[in-house]
Amino acid sequence: MKNMNDFVMSHESAIRLGVFLGIFILVALAEMLAPRRALSTAKGMRWLGNLGIVFVNTMTVRALFPVAAVGMALLADERGWGLLNNVEIPYWLAVVIAVVVLDFIIYLQHVMFHAVPALWRLHMMHHADLDFDVTTGARFHPVEIIISMLIKLAAISVLGPSVLAVLIFEVLLNATAMFNHSNWRIPVAVDKVLRLFVVTPDMHRVHHSVIARETNSNFGFNLPWWDRLFGTYRAQPEQGHEGMTIGLTQFRDPKRLTLPWMLALPFVGKTGEYPINRRGDGKE
Repeated sequence: MKNMNDFVMSHESAIRLGVFLGIFILVALAEMLAPRRALSTAKGMRWLGNLGIVFVNTMTVRALFPVAAVGMALLADERGWGLLNNVEIPYWLAVVIAVVVLDFIIYLQHVMFHAVPALWRLHMMHHADLDFDVTTGARFHPVEIIISMLIKLAAISVLGPSVLAVLIFEVLLNATAMFNHSNWRIPVAVDKVLRLFVVTPDMHRVHHSVIARETNSNFGFNLPWWDRLFGTYRAQPEQGHEGMTIGLTQFRDPKRLTLPWMLALPFVGKTGEYPINRRGDGKE
């Protein structure tokens, strides 16, 4: 166990960066070779803003959280915090349980950011993208990233997952976020099988529809089971994947896809009718 913890702590950054770059390049190439939809805006400006926010978020997390998710798992292990650090079960089973439970927590967190108007203000930056491709999966406001990290650290301290389990979860979450936000045309028959085990691009694209009832569906990022279990699953968009409109009704100006506007959007933009518990209000 100690050797595994030492290995993960020593190579975490390299592993995560390597997987990120590898998956990003593969998915970007797949989008070029087999695009699902024609993009409606210039890719250069969008990518500059979307990848710029990745840099901002990375620097923010490093500055504010000297102990990130894997570090918290090591601390919990050393101090005996959390359920899994106080039960006797096989190591491999504890890893599987931890990855699944953490994914469920991300699902609940995602629903919360759609249900609470104040949190939706932050999250709507993710949905305000006018196209849907691999870079959309990394387009989150820094304040949302901070809140998400606090939730993750709290969950790890209570659950007590191993360092390896947290690394696997983090790598899977980043990889699947790029995959399921991709503009990649996957054959319908293949997608039908894949979405039994992982959230596919066609499944998650529905979540980025301009139609509120579709936006508030398919909240899963990695595992697709939670949406089916809790009644938030929607198989296809009403207007089809080629005909559907991506984004939010209140943000349709391509000139506002820049990094400064993205950062300002939660504080100057309207929430629209999207928050789950404010359906039909539309006054903000």
